[in-house]
Amino acid sequence: MSATDTVRACLARIERHDPRVNAFTAVLAERALERAGALDAAQAAGRAPPGPLAGVPFAVKNLFDVAGEITLAGSRLERERPQPRVAAADATAVARLEAAGAILVGLLNMDEYAYGFSTENSHVGPTRNPHDPARMAGGSSGGSAAAVAAGMVPLALGSDTNGSIRVPASLCGTFGLRPTFGRLSRGGSFPFVASLDTIGPFARSVRELALAYDALQGPDPRDPGCAGRAPEPASALLSDDPDAGLDRLRIARLGGYFEAMAGPAALEAVERACAALRERVPVGTALWPDAELGRGAAFVITAAEGAALHLDDLRGHYALMEPHSRDRFLAGALVPAAWVHTAHRVRRRCVAAVDALFGSHDVLIAPAVPCEAPAIGADWIEVGGERLPSRPSLGLLTQPVSCAGLPVVAAPIRGTGLPMAVQVIAAPWRELDALRVAHALERLGVAAAPIAAGFE
Repeated sequence: MSATDTVRACLARIERHDPRVNAFTAVLAERALERAGALDAAQAAGRAPPGPLAGVPFAVKNLFDVAGEITLAGSRLERERPQPRVAAADATAVARLEAAGAILVGLLNMDEYAYGFSTENSHVGPTRNPHDPARMAGGSSGGSAAAVAAGMVPLALGSDTNGSIRVPASLCGTFGLRPTFGRLSRGGSFPFVASLDTIGPFARSVRELALAYDALQGPDPRDPGCAGRAPEPASALLSDDPDAGLDRLRIARLGGYFEAMAGPAALEAVERACAALRERVPVGTALWPDAELGRGAAFVITAAEGAALHLDDLRGHYALMEPHSRDRFLAGALVPAAWVHTAHRVRRRCVAAVDALFGSHDVLIAPAVPCEAPAIGADWIEVGGERLPSRPSLGLLTQPVSCAGLPVVAAPIRGTGLPMAVQVIAAPWRELDALRVAHALERLGVAAAPIAAGFE
């Protein structure tokens, strides 16, 4: 198929399926078809070799700048400002995927300003989980995960501050990559918490995930935080042999906090993954003693930094803000400075503890979410016999990892009923280790991200 044919088929799937899911907030058909036509013409004339993602449609969370579009970040306020901020240029991540041949087809729903784990956005309606439309897609990158899970696009971009790639990837049954903090450029993306923000891809296979990751890498003056790392390609190093590369990796299952805060389905997913790996390599157990403290530190830093960014709007445009996000920001504005100082000190302690943990292990396996996707509108979940507020608690198991800035692949595990993923966690800057283990699970038939039933 030509790129134009591929894009037309993709646009038709979006038109047919998105009314059931509500993943897209804008479809950029004219831009996509123009880009596809130019790609076809260039290849027919031999003017440019096809890139590794040639003709692949993709969509992005609507916090990425797209030239000529208002960068909404899930808000109503950004659209209704007297002078809305229309992006003059594409975000670095968007430009890099298109430089690799991919074609942007649309913008995706999210929790307002990325503050949430459910994508229950009251401005445009909730994104629905393709595996059960009565359930949450997760967030804040819920539109990204749902669009991939429903087969509307093969590739999507999201952001992950406290779990906003890993939570929706787990609940919707896709692969998702949260890179090491500082690995991929955030240039041209709407900020949330500068101390924790990362961006990354969703896909239905690890190889597609790695191809996108390769295209996204590289220093960028628009994001000084990722100025010092040269690209380390991963896709060419993934083997179809599930044993390739595993023999040198010391793999362990995280216990303690990560078991206590996980329900039966989450623990079953971890056991399935570890059982498959044990047939190839020893899989030990490990404890992360500061995990709960790390979660608390990430919570405080998020609340305080996020609120500071939106303080003027809390004062002047309170009624225009989405209630769930607005209330979290308001609470964050009241966090004492001493708490924030303590949280950063705890974060440094958490990083030191993780460094020690990776002295004896290379990859850690942990559940990604405490339970299956809650019903849309559900205020509570039950974990370990304890009743917990659903929206903040979906990040119980991802926030400690964010606090330490580690690279993680969310790998959806087969046979657990509703989708459920494990976190494949690697040492800083060792994304390849996490990708290799996730790819091995996929080759062994344990991890898979099929299109949801009814969307084939």
